[in-house]
Amino acid sequence: MAKRTALAALLLATLLIGGAYASAFLPGDPPGWAAWAMALGTATIMVASMALGAARRGGIGRLGLPFAGTWLILAGGFAAAMLLPAEEPDAPLLLGLPLRAAIVLLGVGLLPLFLLPLAYALTFDEMTLSEADLERVRREACEAREDEGRMAAVPAAPAPAEVEAV
Repeated sequence: MAKRTALAALLLATLLIGGAYASAFLPGDPPGWAAWAMALGTATIMVASMALGAARRGGIGRLGLPFAGTWLILAGGFAAAMLLPAEEPDAPLLLGLPLRAAIVLLGVGLLPLFLLPLAYALTFDEMTLSEADLERVRREACEAREDEGRMAAVPAAPAPAEVEAV
């Protein structure tokens, strides 16, 4: 179920981003919805890709909450940057950056880098392969090697005789 939901979210996000890009070909200035479609599509495609990669045994387990939080951080950061008024030349800087640039670079760019590794570390044992899974993989690898060995011992079939032209 999680894979299906992640794939549906990937499709929706791709359509949003594609629509935003396609709006650039419309006559005149880009429509107001294009920036919002790009922002929501970007946040969604990033989180849906992570969810698709993390899906195991039909779900994403306890990673659902960190993924939802990551989506909120991304979408909220993009929304805040778009909703804030343009800065004046003498406006104060945040860590040497204009406020909107700081929100995108620090909030959208860096904040998820602290949240996601911690979430993956806390769920590592339950989300990775169990000992039973590893044993099954090893057993199937041994069986595949045995099949390869048997196939190598079988002589190749002779080539069919060439047909002579009359």
